[in-house]
Amino acid sequence: MKKRIIKVKSEEQQKRLDVFVVENSFEGVSRNLLKNAISEGNIKVNGNIKKAHYTVKIGDEIEIDLDNLKEDRNEKDILPENIHLDILYEDEDLIVINKPAGLIVHPTPTIKSGTLVNGLLYHIEDFKSFSQNSERLGIVHRLDKETSGVLVVAKNPITLHLLSKQFKERKTKKYYLTIVEGLLKEKEGEINLPLGRHPTLRQKRAVVYNGREAITEYKVLKEFDNLASLVWIRLKTGRTHQIRVHFKYLGNPVVGDSLYGKNKIEKNYGITADRQMLHALKLGFYHPMKKTWVEFLAPPPSDFKNLLVELNK
Repeated sequence: MKKRIIKVKSEEQQKRLDVFVVENSFEGVSRNLLKNAISEGNIKVNGNIKKAHYTVKIGDEIEIDLDNLKEDRNEKDILPENIHLDILYEDEDLIVINKPAGLIVHPTPTIKSGTLVNGLLYHIEDFKSFSQNSERLGIVHRLDKETSGVLVVAKNPITLHLLSKQFKERKTKKYYLTIVEGLLKEKEGEINLPLGRHPTLRQKRAVVYNGREAITEYKVLKEFDNLASLVWIRLKTGRTHQIRVHFKYLGNPVVGDSLYGKNKIEKNYGITADRQMLHALKLGFYHPMKKTWVEFLAPPPSDFKNLLVELNK
């Protein structure tokens, strides 16, 4: 049986057990799943079963039964669904999608429908069979749920391997547009700050000096008085939440980012952003089979452009 043991630190005491576990658990694992695990005795405190409302204390050892969480994660097959896909390019080896904001790339333990993978299973014949023993299917890289833009998906195991290798070796080129709060002190430059899990809020990432290398190149394209800035970005690495955390660290969080943002624009000026204003504008890579360099562009969606119009007023 695989287990994970987390020791409660001084700054984490007096939290409810379910809150503590959510903050210290894995990305994509829902609170409901963890609360059920607590009630079923799969999460224990110092070897004892406790209620979800138990208040954790300094030195408590929280033991999580990983095997049971994993079983819950795979208890149902992912089913095909007729979901509209904005296809930028497709051949027998890969498909390039313009992902809309709000679309989750891969199912989670509690969200098993309405995702990009569900749509791909419907659209691509034998999409699941080529990698039926892999939880990844053909997913090479991901975009956050609220991030829009270019995403490439492999349609066979060879393409998946070769594309994944390119991403790992940083041979791809990834360009983004974002709208951040306020004005950046330096109008162009490179942010080179290591990222890792937030020391106390485990669902978040943070700049941590023992973290993994993370490099973001940027240039301000337009400023809107003191309200916001339109920024062009090239990602040189691909860490989770990299753009969002880097600009948060600079004091200029992405507009509409409910996890890292301050929402100053909405609070002070009544300008609303319903999601984080982050768009994957262009993706370039070597086609694994044709061995030629290809690039795909996805124009910003209407909500992104509409916010620019509002800011320009």
